[in-house]
Amino acid sequence: MRKEVSLNIIRAIADAQKDLIVVFQENEPIFINKAFEKFFAVSSLEQYKQEFGTFVRNFVPHPSYFNAEGLEKGASWIDAILELDVMERVVSMVTPTYEPHAFSVAIQKVEEYAVVTFSDITQMLIKRIMIENNASLDAKSGAYAKNYFMQIAQSFQDAALFNKKLMSAVRIEAKKRDDSQVRDDEMLLKVLVHSFKSVIRQDDMLIRWEDNAFVVFYLVDNIANAQAMFEKLQLLSQKIESEEVECLLQRFMQKDNEKIKSFSTRIDLQEGAFGIFKLPS
Repeated sequence: MRKEVSLNIIRAIADAQKDLIVVFQENEPIFINKAFEKFFAVSSLEQYKQEFGTFVRNFVPHPSYFNAEGLEKGASWIDAILELDVMERVVSMVTPTYEPHAFSVAIQKVEEYAVVTFSDITQMLIKRIMIENNASLDAKSGAYAKNYFMQIAQSFQDAALFNKKLMSAVRIEAKKRDDSQVRDDEMLLKVLVHSFKSVIRQDDMLIRWEDNAFVVFYLVDNIANAQAMFEKLQLLSQKIESEEVECLLQRFMQKDNEKIKSFSTRIDLQEGAFGIFKLPS
């Protein structure tokens, strides 16, 4: 009775977690929590085994993630992934509706058992791809440098494609009302960056695009979400504006199958719009 109560407590704790938790015995799953069942749209471990087969087949064969490719026949994927650095223990799995997610993998081994926790890091994908260091930042403002962004732009595009997102951007040009240059006011540049960072998400990128202009790059599911971000930045800009400075915002939406190079060129040419988001023709 006491053992059964303990098992029920353990299950209740695991089911309360948002992470996907699987317990393996000699590489075979013997327990899955509610979050795992929800992700794969199954009601039990038995249903999961019947519909999905060998566990390692869940891992998308993509070069950015750990997967079954390269594993020797009969080799343990758990042992193989543990040989990687912690930051490289990342897999991608898809829902039954083919929505891809990225997960960091943590493993605790106890004799023949392994407790594996999959933490969803999909929204951190861009940050994982980027290598953050001082060279990536604009010294005066603290935003990302444009040349750094152009170096990792293809990864940004790949992340959008892989996660079935749309690229969107807002260009913010700051002007001083006395006709002096914003670029010469380092304190003002840092204040602007601090303000913009307060409303953007962790995985969005704030870039100093030109001397007096910034660009916020972000990924969205649809036009409505793109518009919501634009309106956040627009409201913030209105609060920032004073007798000293004013901000002009333009928004950009990825065209159908548009590449990052073309998208960036349109920002350079200021071919954006100032009102409600619409898909460009």
